[in-house]
Amino acid sequence: MSNRISRIIKIAIIGIMAIVVFGFVITALWNWLMPLLFGLRTITFWQALGLFILGKLLFGGFHRHGNGGRHWRRRMRERWEHMTPEEREKFRQGMGAFCSPKPATEPKA
Repeated sequence: MSNRISRIIKIAIIGIMAIVVFGFVITALWNWLMPLLFGLRTITFWQALGLFILGKLLFGGFHRHGNGGRHWRRRMRERWEHMTPEEREKFRQGMGAFCSPKPATEPKA
């Protein structure tokens, strides 16, 4: 039980330290680049943390990155195995149309 509590405390301390470091790095980078490049104002540490959280919510999310790819591949393999040959061909054609480069259209005069 004591080992578990000490492990939780260590993880909490590392998490807090990571948040503080991210906040200072974002503050420093923003205040170094954004006012010079785009004429924006400088920001505070708390605003930088807010930007970090907003960016994670909008673009990255707060999920674990460990087994997501393997789980997706396994699920797709199971779906593929349950498809009929006709369904597989239809899927290939659909993915080919989706993934192939689109021909450039000429501008209208």
